[in-house]
Amino acid sequence: MSKENLKQLKPSSTLVGRPPVVVVMGHVDHGKTTLLDYIRKTTAAAREAGGITQSIGAYEIVHTPQINADQSARIGADKNQRKSAPADRVPPKASAVAQGRKITFIDTPGHEAFTKMRSAGATVADLAILVVAAEDGVKPQTKEAISILNETKTPFIVAINKIDKEPNLERAKKELADAGVLLEGYGGQVSFHGVSAKTGEGVNDLLDLTLLAAEMEHLTYSPEKSAAGFILETRMDQRRGLEVTAIIKDGTLRAGDAIGTATAKGKVRILENFLGKTAKELAPSAPALIIGFETMPKVGEAFTTGADMKTQEGVTAGEPKAKIPAGALPSSEKNPLRLILKAADSGSLEALSLIVQNLKTEKQPKVLAESVGDINDGDVKLALATGAIIIGFKTRVNTAAKNLSDAQRVIIITSEIIYDLVKTVEEALKKPEDLNILGDLEVLVVFNQEKQEKQLVGGRVIKGIIRNKGAFEIVREEKVAGRGRVTNLQSQKKDMGQVAEGSEAGVISNAEILIQVGDHIVMRK
Repeated sequence: MSKENLKQLKPSSTLVGRPPVVVVMGHVDHGKTTLLDYIRKTTAAAREAGGITQSIGAYEIVHTPQINADQSARIGADKNQRKSAPADRVPPKASAVAQGRKITFIDTPGHEAFTKMRSAGATVADLAILVVAAEDGVKPQTKEAISILNETKTPFIVAINKIDKEPNLERAKKELADAGVLLEGYGGQVSFHGVSAKTGEGVNDLLDLTLLAAEMEHLTYSPEKSAAGFILETRMDQRRGLEVTAIIKDGTLRAGDAIGTATAKGKVRILENFLGKTAKELAPSAPALIIGFETMPKVGEAFTTGADMKTQEGVTAGEPKAKIPAGALPSSEKNPLRLILKAADSGSLEALSLIVQNLKTEKQPKVLAESVGDINDGDVKLALATGAIIIGFKTRVNTAAKNLSDAQRVIIITSEIIYDLVKTVEEALKKPEDLNILGDLEVLVVFNQEKQEKQLVGGRVIKGIIRNKGAFEIVREEKVAGRGRVTNLQSQKKDMGQVAEGSEAGVISNAEILIQVGDHIVMRK
């Protein structure tokens, strides 16, 4: 937790121990989620929570440390010796109380666009596990995670994963040292353990090490205090409205509490635990799902309840206002590229915004509006008025928006996977005019051209569909040479309502110019 945010959590005279909140970080494909999935299987309650996706998830497990008496005897001495150790280092493994102990885990997304979410996760966490694949060593996102951990002064241990393969432990240790992380036995004090997230080898020892590292942080809370903690995630649910996931760090959060952050406020109308079960109250380190915020808090903000609550102006969630943003209307700017961004939750919206800012295209995109929730008719109306493209990440297009966009030919790009969205958006922005193509027929033969109003040509549909009675453009050498309309469409000597991609078709049309072999008959949405 950062010192700045810690100041917002007032100390109290009555202190009780609390479980650690642990964030798992590392490079994409190094096995973070696989490790968390294996850990989840160790606890029946955690199994109920289901899989973690790209939105930050949090859940609890109960782990019973597997330690020996010799290790137990070392704990007091180790504590005294390590008091002067730097804040971002933890001591070697010794003991933990030999009883079932709770650990709250947070998963951080792997894609580089989620930097802010990873930073928020590290701020919320008491301790981090940095996952490094033994076969790959330190990668860009590993370095980024190390930087975040150092900046937020978050203590961490290292899990060297994939030891079931042909691990190169020395390489991993050396590259970690080069990145400023000195492991025990390698010139430093950072504890580590080799694991296989696939087979489970070493995972119990890693959890022992996690509990020991947490012991050294002396994590406590005050039961009688008003609850305080951090916002982990926000999202708009179509049925229930604004849902906020938070981690409690002090006090007890109760249904009915007034709650606020620097930018939002509300009342806890519904309180659920990480399993989605209704709760009357939740203690610190527990993930809490809260319904009742009037406006949308920001990810990573501290929240307080009761008399400690301080709130500034909130950020409205959901549908954007009808007012068109200043500078949004078409101007004399050459080929302006206007975008409206939508996402299922605030973390995903931040990621989408970051992607757009870093797109490698000739035209610098201009974001007119961005909000959380389904794509609605308000978004489409704004796009229609400004000539913008709507881009949605992990969000749906509601019926009204779909009908209006179809009727008005407004371009909407959506995807559930950020990698696919990056690719689609980059391609789309390089050639945005291709986005609204309904179908493209390449002309292979010209049969009859006695009159422009009754030309018969044959060709193959190379993209989408060609419709009977549909209007089209004649594209010649990548430029629109003329326009026309299909008066009759045939395939395999049968009249057709439409012909799909990959099929050959005969087209009788009324066109402005004579169609030539090599031309493209292009219909738009």
